[in-house]
Amino acid sequence: MRIIRILGLLVITAMATGCSSGNLRSDYDPTADFSQYETYNFFADAGPEATNYQSFFSQYMVAAISKEMEMRGYTKSDDPDLLVNFNAILQEKTDVRTTPAPSMGRGYYGYRGGFYDPWMGYGYATETHVSQYTEGTFNIDLVDARQKKLVWEAVGVGRVSQKAIEELEERVNEGVPKFFALYPFEAGSGVPVTPEK
Repeated sequence: MRIIRILGLLVITAMATGCSSGNLRSDYDPTADFSQYETYNFFADAGPEATNYQSFFSQYMVAAISKEMEMRGYTKSDDPDLLVNFNAILQEKTDVRTTPAPSMGRGYYGYRGGFYDPWMGYGYATETHVSQYTEGTFNIDLVDARQKKLVWEAVGVGRVSQKAIEELEERVNEGVPKFFALYPFEAGSGVPVTPEK
C-alpha cells in the first residue's frame, strides 16, 4: 500500500495537466562550471523506494530523465560527470476554511428583522469546512560526481491524486519535461539559456 501511495506522487509531475508554474521551482549553483559536464548516470538507489528492486515509478523516471538529459547532449556513462537523483515524499494535510453562512432568511434569526447585525467576528453566522488531502513534494537533483556537490535542483509541490496511479507512465512522460524546462544548460556549455516558461 505504501508503494501505491508513493506512486500517487506522480500527479506532481503532471504539470501539463493544470498545475500552476508556481508549484515548480528550480535553482543551480552559480559557482559550478557547467561546461565540464558532458556525461551522466543515476545514483544506484535513486528514487523513493528503500528496497532492492526498482518500482515502475523509478523505471519510468529513469527513462524520462535519460531522454531529457540526452536531448541536451549528455551521454550516459559508467564514469559520469553528473549523477542524477530523484525523490518523493508525502504529507497528510488539513485544510480549514471559514466562510459566511448562507442567509438565514426568516428562520431562527428572523426575529432580528434586519434591525441590527451581530458584531464583527460573530461565530454563529459562519460555516467551517474541513478537508483532508495528501500533499506531495517531488525533487530531481543533479550532483557533481567528483565533488559530490549538488549543482541543480528542481522541486514540485502539489496535491496527490489516485488518477496518477492509473496513468503512471503517461504522467511521468508529461511531467518530467516540465521540470527540465527549468534546466538552463546543455552538455559542455557553461552559458545558461533562459528556461522555457
